[in-house]
Amino acid sequence: MSEGYAYLLVFGLALSVSLALIPLADWLGKRIGAVAKAGGRRSSEADHKRLSRLGGIALFGGFISAVIAAQFLPVPRLDSYEIIRLTGLILGSLIIFVGGLLDDLIELKALPQFLFQFAAAAIAILFQVFIQYFNNPFTGAQTDPFPYIVTVVLSLFWLVGMMNTMNWLDGMDGLAAGVTFIAGTMLFVNSAFRVEPAQTSVSLLHLALMGASLGFLLFNFHPARIIMGGGAPFLGYALGTLSIIGGAKMATILLVVGLPLVDAVWQVVSRIRDGRSPFSGDRGHLHFRLLDIGFTQRQIVVAYYLFCAFFGVLTLVTASQLFKFIALAVMFLLVALGFVILTRLNRSHPASSDK
Repeated sequence: MSEGYAYLLVFGLALSVSLALIPLADWLGKRIGAVAKAGGRRSSEADHKRLSRLGGIALFGGFISAVIAAQFLPVPRLDSYEIIRLTGLILGSLIIFVGGLLDDLIELKALPQFLFQFAAAAIAILFQVFIQYFNNPFTGAQTDPFPYIVTVVLSLFWLVGMMNTMNWLDGMDGLAAGVTFIAGTMLFVNSAFRVEPAQTSVSLLHLALMGASLGFLLFNFHPARIIMGGGAPFLGYALGTLSIIGGAKMATILLVVGLPLVDAVWQVVSRIRDGRSPFSGDRGHLHFRLLDIGFTQRQIVVAYYLFCAFFGVLTLVTASQLFKFIALAVMFLLVALGFVILTRLNRSHPASSDK
């Protein structure tokens, strides 16, 4: 089987399964009352229309079915630990999916949500999905492998951070799913066409995420007909692990999701400074601030897409680690400047708990 056929098959399967599960997730959510409820920071049309929150079923089902199917395709496999890492990816995905599903059903507090995130990240690390080294941006050379304790702490921080970043990004129709699709695309192009030799089997995992997120996005772009609810942390877990599997492409993910990542860090610092839990919800996130000063949901979401895609493409047009480091620094400065400006435009935002 040619690589092109394998790519089309995996992407098509993820897309088809995701689309097929949307009606089930919609019906089930409304049937059991797992629907969006307006209140607190939630005041969008989706919340007032009480849409099903079980869209994570379509995301998880599309991704996992395509990932499993990809293992039966006769493509080159270069990683001797691939089956071990794949097992960790699937088990960790299942754990965070179950945690998200419980949150949709009974609205878990912050601590149980964090424990599910920690467990999923621990599973990934146990199955060899961890950060062992960086590429030095000034020399281009790999650092020496980190001591194991540093590897574990750094990997936990990265994976839990990605899960919370995508969870907090999911505050507007199509935002988290669209950014995930863009990030998956950048990872796919890098692993399939830029590295030598091509990481074909790893590329199939990226395509599975792209297909699942696109299938969901077709029903989630504004005006949404379903929302992902607890599926958002699953997307963060998938992105976090896939950026490690196949050679630590964290620079790519950092540039694509740098905007929501800086947003997440900003909110954590602000909440701790104000004496609140860093996991509490509020309308201090950048997308909410833009909405509150008059931008529409579509304008904000498309602007996010363009911003994330622009910096993601930068990782594809150069192999220079120093250039990527400079681009990352510039992007962080731009986002920080944007926060300062928006804070001065509107200093009063309600702070209330959410999911």
